[in-house]
Amino acid sequence: MTKKRIAILGSTGSIGTQALEVIEKNQSHFELEVITAQSNADLLIKQAIKHKPNTVVIGDDKQYLKVSDALEKFDIKVFGGSKSISQVVEMETVDIVLIAVVGFAGLEPTINAIKAKKHIALANKETLVVAGDLISKLSKENKTNIIPVDSEHSAIFQCLAGEGINPIEKIYLTASGGPFRGKDFNFLKTVTKTQALKHPNWKMGAKITIDSASMMNKGLEVIEAKWLFDLDNKQIDVIVHPQSIIHSIVQFCDGSMKAQMGLPDMKLPIQYAFSFPQRIKTDFPRFNFLNYPELTFEAPDMKNFRNLALAFEAVRYGGNIPCILNAANEIVVDAFLNNKIEFLKMPDVIEKCMQTIKFINDPSYEDLINSNNESRKLALSYIK
Repeated sequence: MTKKRIAILGSTGSIGTQALEVIEKNQSHFELEVITAQSNADLLIKQAIKHKPNTVVIGDDKQYLKVSDALEKFDIKVFGGSKSISQVVEMETVDIVLIAVVGFAGLEPTINAIKAKKHIALANKETLVVAGDLISKLSKENKTNIIPVDSEHSAIFQCLAGEGINPIEKIYLTASGGPFRGKDFNFLKTVTKTQALKHPNWKMGAKITIDSASMMNKGLEVIEAKWLFDLDNKQIDVIVHPQSIIHSIVQFCDGSMKAQMGLPDMKLPIQYAFSFPQRIKTDFPRFNFLNYPELTFEAPDMKNFRNLALAFEAVRYGGNIPCILNAANEIVVDAFLNNKIEFLKMPDVIEKCMQTIKFINDPSYEDLINSNNESRKLALSYIK
């Protein structure tokens, strides 16, 4: 396999740090070209010294000198500012761009990377949630691959290998149920961020962990799946699978089903996205059926976890509604993490934003920017 040169946008986050481990263990297959971070300068510096990429970008301008001075004696180029994060993906020495930044911030660099005809390893689901139609058209025009890194979408992608002409009847995105699976309304009224940050199966960043606890993560995955696999909302279902062994399922038009299984470990879908269409041998722990005598499934509770229902509603409406939902969610999650809003109030704010902001059926990029900004301001006003 030809050595692939990789840029990691968001190297200091959970996905970014695991991606660095994957590259380090497979140096005959992958080469690190670029790492970026928005504000975690200390960790970015440590990563740069250890892994020695060609280029480093710190999004926070105020920390540019700190990073530049720390790396001055190394043969590493250093840039600062959010615009630099979007521009660095255009480098000729980059083959694959891992989009591992959180939230709406991933949209502009993804667009730039696609226009530069780079292959995308997408760990930022919000990019397709916010601008799925735009991203899908751009990737087709520029003939670039978008390989999903989310475990559920990676599972669907793997199940579809070799099935190009065979119609999909339905996909089932599996959900662990998060830390509050089975809990009722009265319990959820009083949950704290400490409780919400204790995911039973996955080790993730704070934002995605809260999204998992509220089921918004699964809702965002529903919207992402629509665009990744060209589906309508009736072809997408969610099923709670507490063991997180079956990562998702595809049902074909003849009724047969394919599932991708494995122990919960994000390094596997990261490595698959980097190495596709080939697979690379790993020393990851292997699944043993005898350790899991029962794999169980149940319907999601969309009454108490209303975020999932709101996401399905956003899929049905389309237009700028998913963008509004995503922006409001980013605001309420940040507020919850800072003890400014209760857990069950988050979907109330999101729903108000979806109902209040003007609907645009076929939004332009500028429309999406405006909808994002308007939704954030409105959500903040509701919280205050």
